[in-house]
Amino acid sequence: MNKKPSKIELHGFNNLTKTLSFNIYDICYTSSDKDRKHYIEYIDEQYNSERLTEILKNVTNMIGASVLNVSKQDYYPQGASVTILISEEEVPLYYIDPSCNRGLLTPIPQHIAGHLDKSHLTVHTYPESHPVHGINTFRVDIDVSTCGTISPLNALNYLIESFESDILALDYRVRGFTRDKDGTKHYIDHNIGSIQDYIDETIQKKYNFVDTNMYQQNIFHTKMMMNEFKLNDYLFHLSEEDLSQDEALEIRKLVYNEMLEIFYGTNIEYKYE
Repeated sequence: MNKKPSKIELHGFNNLTKTLSFNIYDICYTSSDKDRKHYIEYIDEQYNSERLTEILKNVTNMIGASVLNVSKQDYYPQGASVTILISEEEVPLYYIDPSCNRGLLTPIPQHIAGHLDKSHLTVHTYPESHPVHGINTFRVDIDVSTCGTISPLNALNYLIESFESDILALDYRVRGFTRDKDGTKHYIDHNIGSIQDYIDETIQKKYNFVDTNMYQQNIFHTKMMMNEFKLNDYLFHLSEEDLSQDEALEIRKLVYNEMLEIFYGTNIEYKYE
């Protein structure tokens, strides 16, 4: 469930930096080189820089920030990146650097240098495949970094649901310190025991979780893996009904092994039963 951080009466600006980082993975099996190519094209179309920009703009609104600048790029042969620079409050026009576009992108491609007011959001995509086993892995890296009272945790559930996520590795860290009105340093301004505290129960039911937290350093790490495995969800231009029992079992083993390796961060041998 979402928890709103308690407010501390501060002296000056809240200097704490809160960073939420995602690694999101989607796994897919393709049976031919042609389908592998089509899968990469499908992913590139589904998660092009334009759609990613809209997702990050929605995140900006959710955490109560304002867009200063957007820089986006679709790469050849695949992948995309978006960087959005944000401010905690809306900045008057006469204070905004002329190089900032406030998210109003022109149809003519431009290379824009990003200048940061207090916070930023970035996303990078990495579609990849291997011709030997037919396994395709789509990875999305997202960073939401904020200062002040706005919190990236407010957009956590939206980001999880914006992608087809089989596996997620989430990092949340609070850095620096801020002072209250009496001059006492505060190294965190809200209660958190785990990133899971901020994930909706409906999402939690879909995943298995592993936490590795360093509470003294305000570092929190959570891994998530989909807990219900349906082979048809991982087949591209293919149906389990079209496969023999042995073929379905072999593909199931390949896909599930890929998921386990990513989840545990190591190459392993797994025999599916």
